[in-house]
Amino acid sequence: MKDLYVSWDEYHRLIEKLALEVYESGWSFDAIVCLARGGLRIGDVFSRLFDKPLGVLFTSSYREEEGTRQSRLLIAEHMSSAAPLPGPRWLLVDDLVDSGATLVEVVAQLRERFPQVTTLRSAVIWRKGASVAEPDWYIESLPTNPWIHQPFEEYDHMRPSDLKARYGR
Repeated sequence: MKDLYVSWDEYHRLIEKLALEVYESGWSFDAIVCLARGGLRIGDVFSRLFDKPLGVLFTSSYREEEGTRQSRLLIAEHMSSAAPLPGPRWLLVDDLVDSGATLVEVVAQLRERFPQVTTLRSAVIWRKGASVAEPDWYIESLPTNPWIHQPFEEYDHMRPSDLKARYGR
């Protein structure tokens, strides 16, 4: 089980490929919900490409051992959006399904909190083999469950003073 390292260019290419998969499926949706923090960039790109409103739901499960070990899932009490999300068909986006526990619980919570939603589908970049959940769309299947090093993770251990040193200011 080797780690998977993803560059910014590759990350953006994968988001675009995921958008194409959803588009080519012909399925239409009324709104997008992204899971923060990992799904924020995906939600932003999808909202722009599909011209659909975006809701953000904060979740957290990787808080222990510097974010490398999953712990109890926390789901925000409220979803953030500029206005209530329209329609009965929503697309849920995130970066990956690891164990699948987050996807399963979030889908259940969204169905409970928003009974007007009759169809809820999901799209992620990576689906790990250990996942108990099957997203509707994903780009890469990772049967060996590698740890994924995403390009934005460099900021997890960086502070503004590090940027100052980087840019000689």
